[in-house]
Amino acid sequence: MRNPTHANPLATVRNLGILAHVDAGKTTVTERILYATGTTHQRGEVHDGTTVTDFDPQERDRGITIFAAAVSCTWDGHRINLIDTPGHVDFADEVERSLRVLDGAVAVFDAVAGVEPQSESVWRQADRHGVPRIAFVNKMDRAGAELDAAVASIRARLHPVPLVVQLPIGAEDAFTGVVDLVRLRALTWSDGDAAGAAEAAHEGSVPDGLREEAHRRRRLLEEAVAELHPGALEEFCATGTLDAGTLAAALRDLTRSGEGVVVLCGSAYRNRGVEPLLDAVLAYLPSPLDVPPVRGTHGGDGDGDGDDGDGDERERAADPVAPLAALAFKVNATATGRLTYLRLYSGTIEKGDTVWDATARRTERIGRILRVRADRHAPLDRAVAGDIVAVVGLKSARAGSTLCAPSAPLVLEPPGVAEPVVSVAVEARRGTDTGRLASALARLVEEDPSLVVRTDRETGQTVLSGMGELHLEVAVEKIRREQGLAVDVGRPRVGYRETVGRGVSGFVYRHVKQDGGAGQFAHVVLDVEPLDTPDSAESGSGSVFEFRSAVVGGRVPQEYVRAVEAGCRDALAEGPLGGHPVTGLRVTLTDGATHVKDSSEAAFRTAGRFGLRDALRACATVLLEPVAEVTVTVPEDAVGGVLGDLAARRGRVTGSDTRSGGAAGTATVTATVPLAELFGYATRLRSRTRGRGTFTARPTGYAPAPDPSPASASASASGSAR
Repeated sequence: MRNPTHANPLATVRNLGILAHVDAGKTTVTERILYATGTTHQRGEVHDGTTVTDFDPQERDRGITIFAAAVSCTWDGHRINLIDTPGHVDFADEVERSLRVLDGAVAVFDAVAGVEPQSESVWRQADRHGVPRIAFVNKMDRAGAELDAAVASIRARLHPVPLVVQLPIGAEDAFTGVVDLVRLRALTWSDGDAAGAAEAAHEGSVPDGLREEAHRRRRLLEEAVAELHPGALEEFCATGTLDAGTLAAALRDLTRSGEGVVVLCGSAYRNRGVEPLLDAVLAYLPSPLDVPPVRGTHGGDGDGDGDDGDGDERERAADPVAPLAALAFKVNATATGRLTYLRLYSGTIEKGDTVWDATARRTERIGRILRVRADRHAPLDRAVAGDIVAVVGLKSARAGSTLCAPSAPLVLEPPGVAEPVVSVAVEARRGTDTGRLASALARLVEEDPSLVVRTDRETGQTVLSGMGELHLEVAVEKIRREQGLAVDVGRPRVGYRETVGRGVSGFVYRHVKQDGGAGQFAHVVLDVEPLDTPDSAESGSGSVFEFRSAVVGGRVPQEYVRAVEAGCRDALAEGPLGGHPVTGLRVTLTDGATHVKDSSEAAFRTAGRFGLRDALRACATVLLEPVAEVTVTVPEDAVGGVLGDLAARRGRVTGSDTRSGGAAGTATVTATVPLAELFGYATRLRSRTRGRGTFTARPTGYAPAPDPSPASASASASGSAR
């Protein structure tokens, strides 16, 4: 699948992400890509702690990817900017920020396990961003590996149209290569020499024993492509077949439109299937020229000429001579300076340039530009549209900031930030270190927007909130290692919500204030009710709130209606049960009254805030707690104990399955469990299964908590540092 030389250099760029469930082999795939492209001269191994992308000490200690790492390499005259993303659900925000700036992705699946819970989550994230993908079924050399079963799970759980372009040669330990169904050629690999240097693929004719099966699968591939692609259908109807050129072009179109997903297979650990994967990346995934122009809003240049034009929608094509538009998607704040990772969508930056931070509305100067290879960097004089680089010298830019030309400001949509669900109280063990701890926490939040630091108004404690127990554990350990601080941490706490179970109608609130000067008067009548769809109240995606006005006759002017809505939103910050955010309700303003002199927007906003606050006290409110979908894989003889333990944790079992083949004697149990009950579950599961059990948890929303009493809610929200 060699590509011709392209006139436009942007056509030879691929911005690529590696996505998968934890332990599916993402980092090993990345390491083999670096090895195959000559970027490294020794294969890095996760179990040896010698990988390029998992360079952080915690990543090497834990054997998992925690931080998205960018690397750059070349293959067949193309530059590949590659981001190895985390697979653990606690670090899904790293995946979200990476997907925001990528043009394509390789989704890696375990040939034995197929689609796993976090595989499904990252696939949905890629769907939201419209990122084209190809699939790589890894670990084909494992006992129980089966390509067809993995493809069936992709079809059933992710719902794409899988277009399998390879047939494995051999199975499990005897897996030696693949048949390329597009060209009907065999690619085989040996184990390499004694020093571990892998040999290149040997290309030859299809083995006699697989020729009939290869032709059958090629026919199935042609039929599947013809059903989806009009051009291929025309040739298929005319000739009864598709030539290799037409098939490859159709696969490229279907991949980039998202109508189909090309599926390849191999064993990254044994270095089998990596070169065809790289060829597929070049052949099927888009370059910056193939994606639509980036869209944003005019950001205002702040030059005082009054021609800011805020809010006008603009777009920028991937053109090096166009005005600059770049998005910062990652920040590393180190003791020696800040490293800001950028995706350039248009324009060019050079060392020493002055750019406009349209998010912070200030100018910045580019100190240095670096080509990134994980924790190593090569200096560049300039970067152009389509590049992913790091820059030094930016003071205000954060993840999500837009950098643009001062004369052509543009604000790009930032990556979404997930709402934290778990909190711990943190404090410095020595009182003299309190200031250093505050600085360290600020640096953490600067690097990871999914972490939130706040001060509890009741206890005065510093509270760190994040996406899960492991997320917070990694953050605190980073402070201990990098800052040398002794830190005490309280028991993790979850983020509760409150909602309305039964509402009230015609609730009257009058705000009257007279203190000698201009008075305040606002009269509102509110109806409060639950939203019609209970799922929306339990989505956990933020405050779900709907405001309506049913006022007739102009009794409340429209500008005051907007003020009432703003006041109601203010009241959602603290509910009556335990001061938790309120979600899942509809408020209708049915009536009101004004005073000719004393009514104002401020008065009606105050009436909306205090009126809804009092109305919520009159409602029947429900405490909501975050829940997670837990998938537990254990030996069959331990299923009973695991089910009992899940029941004791208020878990609701939603499915179970016993696997055959290489995973004989194991069972998979799926359950919905309150997040608060999962603290310490990993240790308990290992104890019950003698270390053979594993589990993953994926937050799925909120559900009613069993005890909605105010005392219980307040106790659940509090906790002291230990």
